[in-house]
Amino acid sequence: MYVILIYDIADEGAGARISRNIFKICKRYLSHVQKSVFEGEISESQLVELRLSIKSFIRTDLDSVILFTGNNPKWLKKQFWGIEDDATSNML
Repeated sequence: MYVILIYDIADEGAGARISRNIFKICKRYLSHVQKSVFEGEISESQLVELRLSIKSFIRTDLDSVILFTGNNPKWLKKQFWGIEDDATSNML
């Protein structure tokens, strides 16, 4: 399945450490697009692993993660406003 993952980690407390850990976890499974945005193909089992890994760090009262899922990336139209950095288009 194709996913887009966006996270927002509050600065309070250990926010910086949590944000770094979430970034590293997401980088293992998906392509980094911009700041706290990742996208890519992922299997159901990998998605479960990703969710469990992230869940161990986020604080449900302060942080949020949004996941958009789809069966095919061709159904998504990507537009850039401002600086265009389509890092995922360089994949072979």
